[in-house]
Amino acid sequence: MADHTESRITLHPHSRRVRILAGDTLIADTCDAIELREHGYSHRQYVPKEDVDMAKLSISSTVTHCPFKGDSTYYSLPDIADVAWSYEWPNDDVQAIVGRLAFDMDKVTELVE
Repeated sequence: MADHTESRITLHPHSRRVRILAGDTLIADTCDAIELREHGYSHRQYVPKEDVDMAKLSISSTVTHCPFKGDSTYYSLPDIADVAWSYEWPNDDVQAIVGRLAFDMDKVTELVE
């Protein structure tokens, strides 16, 4: 029988440079991201809010719930709805993502060096 003890979600802090661009506009630039790996989904870079140009974003009315991470708050750019999300009160297993944003890679460009 297979061993299924591996967590569904794992967090991997790293110091690679992560930049998020909307077109030619730089939205985020950090060397302090956490890569969240969740079975069945693409890896996501969670970027500290202090490394995001939060003045360009506004809080959206969209809210979702993940049974593994908790309730999310979404953010939009003026011309791109729900471009990013955060978990301000995540479940205990993923507390390290508090104060960080992940971006929708279908809507922006993510460069990881």
